[in-house]
Amino acid sequence: MKKYNPKEIEKKWQNYWDEHKTFKTDDDLNKKKFYALVEFPYPSGQGLHVGHARPYTALDVVSRKRRLEGEQVLFPMGWDAFGLPTENYAIKNKIHPKKVTLDNIKNFKRQLKSIGFSFDWDREIDTTDPEYYKWTQWIFLQLFKHGLAYKQEMPINWCPSCKVGLANEEVVGGCCERCGTEVVRKVKSQWMLKITDYAEKLLEGLDEVDFIERVKTQQRNWIGKSVGADVKFKLKDLDEELEIFTTRPDTIFGATYMVISPEHPLIQKYRDRIENINDVDKYIEEVSKKSDFERTELSTNKTGVELKGIHAINPANGKEIPVWTSDYVLMTYGSGAIMAVPAHDTRDFEFATKFGLEIVQVIDSKDSKELPMVEKENCTVINSDFLNGLSVKEASEKIIKFLEDKHIGEKKTNYKLRDWVFSRQRYWGEPIPIIHCDKCGYVPMDEKDLPLRLPEVENYEPSHDGESPLSHMDSFVNTTCPVCGGPAKRETDTMPQWAGSSWYFLRYIDPHNHEALADPKLLDHFLQVDWYNGGMEHTTLHLLYSRFWHRFLYDIGVVPTKEPYKKRTSHGMILGSNSEKMSKSRGNVINPDDIVNEYGADTLRTYEMFMGDFEKAAPWSTNGVKGARRFLDRVYGLAELINGESGYSKNLESLIHKTIKKVTDDYETLKFNTAIAALMSLVNEFYGQGSITKKDYETLLILLNPVAPHITEEQFHEVIGGYLNEAKWPTYEEDMLVDDEVEIPVQFNGKVRFKVVVPKEATEEEVFAKAEATEDFKNWLEDKKIVKKIYVKGKILNIVIK
Repeated sequence: MKKYNPKEIEKKWQNYWDEHKTFKTDDDLNKKKFYALVEFPYPSGQGLHVGHARPYTALDVVSRKRRLEGEQVLFPMGWDAFGLPTENYAIKNKIHPKKVTLDNIKNFKRQLKSIGFSFDWDREIDTTDPEYYKWTQWIFLQLFKHGLAYKQEMPINWCPSCKVGLANEEVVGGCCERCGTEVVRKVKSQWMLKITDYAEKLLEGLDEVDFIERVKTQQRNWIGKSVGADVKFKLKDLDEELEIFTTRPDTIFGATYMVISPEHPLIQKYRDRIENINDVDKYIEEVSKKSDFERTELSTNKTGVELKGIHAINPANGKEIPVWTSDYVLMTYGSGAIMAVPAHDTRDFEFATKFGLEIVQVIDSKDSKELPMVEKENCTVINSDFLNGLSVKEASEKIIKFLEDKHIGEKKTNYKLRDWVFSRQRYWGEPIPIIHCDKCGYVPMDEKDLPLRLPEVENYEPSHDGESPLSHMDSFVNTTCPVCGGPAKRETDTMPQWAGSSWYFLRYIDPHNHEALADPKLLDHFLQVDWYNGGMEHTTLHLLYSRFWHRFLYDIGVVPTKEPYKKRTSHGMILGSNSEKMSKSRGNVINPDDIVNEYGADTLRTYEMFMGDFEKAAPWSTNGVKGARRFLDRVYGLAELINGESGYSKNLESLIHKTIKKVTDDYETLKFNTAIAALMSLVNEFYGQGSITKKDYETLLILLNPVAPHITEEQFHEVIGGYLNEAKWPTYEEDMLVDDEVEIPVQFNGKVRFKVVVPKEATEEEVFAKAEATEDFKNWLEDKKIVKKIYVKGKILNIVIK
């Protein structure tokens, strides 16, 4: 028999699948459907890495299994292709981003096909295709028309060298990630999406879906719902109030100072009153170089300046308290001001300790006197006038009523979630379909004129004034107002990369529809996505944004389900062989092309599914890859053991049925490593038997097919006959899962010395006879005498000797 040759086999079957459209989604809407979704990749110039292959293979395994079980499977792939990395590469190398994108997609697609994924390539999408982003723009217009898209002045990270706004993740150590220039804070007019209006719906939706718990926890924490009170602190000698939100109104008597954000408008409004304004201005300039992330890190050394000449009045006790500005308070969170209760908040305590501010304990506990003291069970309120002696809950209710009666506060639910900054002053993104008219203001484009195409430009570098390169194209900018017909100007900001990825799963359902986002009949059939797998790094922003867009589309009657995804799982990262994260700088990146070329795609797939718990990180091991290849060599060689018998081999039948159950269950519960281990054990038993039937081999091939599709298709076609992709998934019989034989431990004086295998219904005499016939029995008995025999049926045989 010829030797296993992956290069020959794999290309052969990949061509066959392409030619016959083997994995095209069945059109039969009467079948049970299964919509499997993996996060579509950003097609970078570096190509795929082995980390991509792990989640893609996992859902490919499940999808292939479900097809063999007769289900209608939708398993699509596409490209999340707008965004900053491509634009930066294009600028650096003087190549148009469109060409860069198309070249990268071509390479990614080649790699995906070489690994043998069963994607329906007829449904391929690209977020940079005008026929795709036409509907991204359409969704934006619906958000605008429903009051959920608006423009507002917002502070952004600004690189003076690149002349561009940066996302927080593009700021490293206070400097631009690309050029190293120190970043400053700059206020710009930005498009915003009012995701905060959907905070409660996004929280409620988590109760309706099958997401792994750590994903739900991250979503809830990001939304950050908290119930407390809005409280107004009057400023002394001014017709002005500072409004704050607190989750602990019961601690208001312990508020000994206030802190406002350096960006708070009160500073500029009363700069003539602030006695140390020069120190304040200097501090604000220093803060402008920090990102929001750096400012809010708990470990950050606390900095700040007192606003001398500005004092607040604590509304609970009328006490005059100082007002400070500090970078740990953000203008983008709440009202940009806090009441500081240093006895019961770590950050406030550190700040008060550093600057010598008053600390008043207002919560008491028998368990702890150490400050700052967080609330524990059986806490009571102290040093708080009419709240003294009350529990925290009772004190909260009483102080809120007090504030409401005096019209200086009210009960309030707040969210940590902020509105979504939705515009970028860049070229490589979806144009925002809004027109500005001096007479009519911001007005939407007519939907019949979509898509608003991204114009071809020779110069796509950021402009020196910080605006999008589109702002300098008169032919694009100048237009007519759709409302009054007068002269008007187009919006020149583009959308962020998040836009196209917030609804792509809907377009897969009907990717070539020119009249609608997707046919409502098909949306009704395929939604929800049955299983969505992706990285934990996307479980907050991407997952939240896409859930928001989907829920909005549900509210306006476009989609039939409240939630887009029924199930969400996440995979562990593949680390380098040194157990560090793979990166070019560390020199530990593994290119899947190299593994495919040397060992074969099936080896890559088998190893990545066998390397460990799918949901946990695992280091790359070249020896593990070689082990996976040896296993496939053995599977290939089993064909030589086939005899002429029909059905399952008698001695293997029970084990085969158990393996069917094990593999069937494990594939569906992400336990790919234990499923493959069971198949390896079955192969060992086949070789131990020395002879197998065609049926034995056929079942092994089908069970292994989702993991290693090329070798199993080849052997099925050559040895069994026909095409494996047209076969049916094997089923097991319950009565075959029960062992006919049992393994009985044999004890001498209560200590297990060896084991014997006997029929399940064997009598004590039969078990003893089987044990007595062994060499082990003779060795342990030696010249001693048997005093007593104790047999517990099916469990143990104990022989008492002396």
